[in-house]
Parts: sequence; structure tokens; C-alpha cells
Amino acid sequence: MALLWLPPASAGEPGLGADLGGVLAHARMHHPGFAADTLEAAAARAGAGAAGALPDPRFTIELMDVNNAMSGRNDFSVLPGQVGETRYRVVQMLPWRGKRALEAQAADALAAAREAAVDAGWRELAGSLKAAWLRYWSASHELALYREQLGTLAALEDAALARYRSGAGSQQAVLRAQGEHTELRLRIASAEQALAGARAALNGLLDRPADAALAAPGALPALPRPDAAALFERLRSEHPALASLGMQIDAARLSAERTRLERYPDVGVGLTYNRPRNGITSYDLMLEMNIPLQRAPRHARELEAERMREAAAARRSAEEARLRGALGSALAALEGARTRESLTAASLLPQVSAGFEAARAAYAAGRADFDTVLEAWRRLQDSRLALLGAQADGRMALFELQSLAGEEL
Repeated sequence: MALLWLPPASAGEPGLGADLGGVLAHARMHHPGFAADTLEAAAARAGAGAAGALPDPRFTIELMDVNNAMSGRNDFSVLPGQVGETRYRVVQMLPWRGKRALEAQAADALAAAREAAVDAGWRELAGSLKAAWLRYWSASHELALYREQLGTLAALEDAALARYRSGAGSQQAVLRAQGEHTELRLRIASAEQALAGARAALNGLLDRPADAALAAPGALPALPRPDAAALFERLRSEHPALASLGMQIDAARLSAERTRLERYPDVGVGLTYNRPRNGITSYDLMLEMNIPLQRAPRHARELEAERMREAAAARRSAEEARLRGALGSALAALEGARTRESLTAASLLPQVSAGFEAARAAYAAGRADFDTVLEAWRRLQDSRLALLGAQADGRMALFELQSLAGEEL
């Protein structure tokens, strides 16, 4: 798996935060956690290349008759060639047929499982980034809505004050308008705090200073109409977490087969070069093998490997059940948010907007009191906030679906 990791970008990187694509691209390049996971997967892949290799041969040197008593010289020495006989031996162990291949296949499966786990980790990180960006979007648009309402509320306050000065209105209407103005400023202060918190959270996930500048968030992605059956099939066949667990099952199965081959002995082949101090050199050929007599520990290892395989299969089944439940919930949330957004934008918001304009016109003409106008204004503000909430809920469900079934819905 290729990796290009760069240090964190400067705090003033232009354009970052405006859209999700830039946020995700930045995290892929600069997030140290993702880089660490990728490097660990690369290390596992590199280590798998050594699995199944022959063990290193053993070399021994044996000094015979170090006191030279057999030759009658009786001079002690530990130097090759200065003793009665020097033997040089090389031994190569040869595992039973199939052991090395199973070991290599198991290591390859574990490396592939680690790589798939990196993909699953990226989906999880991307989901967190999308949720943080969506909170940033929501806080930014809520603050903009409140600030926009300041002008409307100021106009209402001026109208109430003008009517009061002309004797057509009451002081209570002016006081209520001023109180509503103060409450709106308090909501603006709260929204500014929420925006600062959302910016800090997003910067934290991007490995940037909490107060680093972010561009104003752009438009939300459109809500698709996904095919539920196709999504469940993609979840089952393509989700990297399930793929990783499936490869762990394969690795456990191969390990169990490798353990069963421990019933058969490994063979060692050796060649010895004999060099007497004064004599004719000769060669010896040696064959050795271990004797697998200890059945109890071997049986325990075989049972352990089989239970590990069963545990891996159970974990995959449990994870698939969990993911299927999460996918079903996300689909329901997406459809519900889509309905709320459509009804609010197409019906409720135009209705309450028309009601507010009618109430304001009636108040200006002296046909309605100020409480009627203020109530219509509050309904308009609540409706616009409801639309923001429905839009955010729909995209949160969309991002959850993307984490579960992939980006292309």
C-alpha cells in the first residue's frame, strides 16, 4: 500500500473547510493517525514476505582430541588444524511438506486483513470528519440566520417605537421588542460559541491548531435515493471491516492446518568435513529428524487454533449484524430527513413567511397588535431553524450510509 504523508499544513491554508472533498484530501495527506495505520499495514506486508522461508542453516565446528593424546604428542590446543581432527558441519532443517506454504499463506492473509483494516479505519475517520464538518456547517448557517434576523427585528422595534410615539401603540410593545432583541443577541453569542467549538473540533481532527482559520462552509451534497437492497449487498461484499475479519478467518484456518502438520517430523540434512591433523580428509552425510511424541501439547495447540478460527467467524457474523442494523437505521433516518426537508422548504416555510408578511402589513395598518407580529416572526425563525436541522439530519444519515456502503450511492 503506497503512502505519501506530509507534515501538518500551515494554519492559514486557504480554502480548507469550504467543502468536504478538501477536508478529506487534507486528512489523507496529513493525518498522523491514518499515516501510522498505513505504515503498520506496510510493515505487516513486508513481514509477510519472510513467512514460509527456510530456517537459517546451522554451522558447527568440532575439535577432536584437543590434547593430541591419540597422536602421542600430548600438546593441548584449541586451534583448527592443531588438534587430532577438526570437523566442520553444516545442517539445514527442512520442514515437512506443506508447512512453509501454509505459513506463507497465513501471513499473507493477515497482511491483507491489516490493509483492509486501514481502509475500515479511514472510513471511520472520514465519517468523523464529515460529522465535524457538518456541525461546522450547521453552526455557521445558524449564526448567519440569527444575524440576518437582527435587521428584521430592528425594523419591528422601530415600527413599535414609532407607533408608541404617535400614540397608536403601547409601551409594552416597545419593551417586548427590545427584550426579543436582547434574547436574539444572546442566541447570537451562543451560536458564535458553538461555531468556535465546531471549528476547534474540525481542526483537531485535521491535526491543526484549534483556532486555525477555516473557509466558510459551502453547499451541502444533494440527498440521493439509494436502492436499499443494493446497499445491503455492497455492505456484505465490500465493507473493509468485514473483509478484514474474513481474511482473519482465512488466516486462522491456515494456521489450524499448519498446526495439524506438526504431527509430522521436520527433517535435517547435514554435511560434515573431517580434517585430521595428519591424515586423509573425508566427508560425512547426516540425516536427522525430530520425533513428535508429545501428543497432549500438540492437541492443545490444534484445539487452540480451531477455536481461534471459530472466534474469528463469530466476530465477523456479529460485525455484519451490527453494520446491517446501522445501515437500516441510516436509511430510515435519510428518508425521514428528506421528507421533513421537503415539507419544510416547500410548504411550511412559504406559509409562515406569508403569515409574517401579512401580520407585519396588518400591524403597519393598525389592524393587528404587536404580539401577533412577534409571534409570526418567531414562527418564521423556528421554521428556518427546522429547515437547517432537517438538512443537517439528512446529510448526517447520508454520511453514515457512505461509511457503511461506500461513497458512491
